[in-house]
Amino acid sequence: MAKRVARIVVVTRKTPLELVLERHGTHGQAKFYLGTRGQSIEPLERIHAGVTAGLNSVLRALPSDQKYARVDRDALDRFLFAPDDVIVMVGQDGLVPNVAKYLDGQLAIGINPDPATYDGVLCRFPPEATAALLDFAASGEGSFAIRPRTMAEALREDGQRLLALNEIFVGHQTHQSARYQITVDGKSERHSSSGLICATGTGATGWARSIAEQRGIDIKAGLPDPTTPSLAWFVREPFPSVATGTSLNFGVVAAGQTLDLLSEMGEGGTLFADGIESDRVEFASGQSVRIRVAERQLRLVVPEK
Repeated sequence: MAKRVARIVVVTRKTPLELVLERHGTHGQAKFYLGTRGQSIEPLERIHAGVTAGLNSVLRALPSDQKYARVDRDALDRFLFAPDDVIVMVGQDGLVPNVAKYLDGQLAIGINPDPATYDGVLCRFPPEATAALLDFAASGEGSFAIRPRTMAEALREDGQRLLALNEIFVGHQTHQSARYQITVDGKSERHSSSGLICATGTGATGWARSIAEQRGIDIKAGLPDPTTPSLAWFVREPFPSVATGTSLNFGVVAAGQTLDLLSEMGEGGTLFADGIESDRVEFASGQSVRIRVAERQLRLVVPEK
């Protein structure tokens, strides 16, 4: 009898079509709404069909005697993962950081349900690989490997914590200037800026890369690899004045080092991870946060090289 893992948790997210139908109630109303704006519902239907077909292929590959559960991304904060679960994320790459912060050592597998629609950098496996991936998860045998990815941690002085697979943002929740004091490598400076991001190597292909290119920073030299235990931080549009400086605007936080921030924002100061503003943590005047490489990593399955 083939080996089985204790439980498989299949994580999905709503398709664009499902979100539109959720908002407008019926297919007819959604089609009418889009039509009045010069848009067609057909592209959403094609994406939905492709994603659904891929998901069904994954579910059919689960052994009939395998214990499993399904959970939508919106219910992750209410779902209890067991230590020996194997997590199968079926969707676009953004689903992986959504899930990563809820995991603590569980094996994670990303499957791209529709390669014609999604690039698949983190969810890189096609649905047809599901059976082989599950065999690997159970036995350790197969042409795959586990590559732990570095995560970032932001710890507020009262113990509230954020974990991120891509990046942590510190700033103002509107477009007002973010005011704070930054301390790194024994140096301190007061800032007025558009905020600060601290990115892992996984996040270095997104927001951080855009900032680095705009600033003329050597991407290969300045941004870490996804498995490297270090973080790259960038201050966005620092403003020089008699009270604020701009010399501390970019750097790297290695394992064991910290980036410390003290808020000077009377209201509207915020922290959030991986672009999910709904999970933000307040960062009001007098509050401090310490950003560092997290002890926790994402154990992601990748092709064996």
